[in-house]
Amino acid sequence: MNRDHVPSPRPSSSAGPASSGRPRLSVRSEPAVPAELPGLRELDRKRAMELLGRAAVGRVVYTVDALPAVLPVPFRLVPGGVLVSAPADSELARAVDGAVIAFEADEVDGRDGSGWFVTVLGRAQVRPATATAPDAVRIRIRPELVIGRCLV
Repeated sequence: MNRDHVPSPRPSSSAGPASSGRPRLSVRSEPAVPAELPGLRELDRKRAMELLGRAAVGRVVYTVDALPAVLPVPFRLVPGGVLVSAPADSELARAVDGAVIAFEADEVDGRDGSGWFVTVLGRAQVRPATATAPDAVRIRIRPELVIGRCLV
C-alpha cells in the first residue's frame, strides 16, 4: 500500500437489514490517518467521543454538486450521535439528508501544537427541530466510523 495514500471509507453496495435501500457505509480496518505518522497517537473510540464532547464547535463536511463543502457549526453529543441544528431551508439541510458525511472537531494548543482531533463518519438524518421552531431542522450524524488522534 502506498503510504502517501490516505484510505477513505466508501459506501458498500450491500444494504443492511433495516435498510431504506441506501448503501451502508463500509467500515474498513485501515485507519483513515496512518498511526505511524510522527506526532500522532491513536485514540480509542470511547476516548475520542469523550474529547469530542468537550468541543463547542465542529465542522460538517459534505458535498454540494459533487464539490466538498465545510461548515463550522455548534453541536452537541446525544445518544446515538452528533446533533447539529440548521435552518430548514439551508443548503446544509438540503444536501445531507441520507448522505454519508463527516464531522470533525479539534482542540490544538497554539504554543506547542499539542492537542487532539476527532472525525466522525456516518449517515445524516434530517428531522424537524420542534413544533415551536418550524423553520429549523436537527441533523443527527450516526457514528459508523470514529477516528481520534492525539497530537504529541
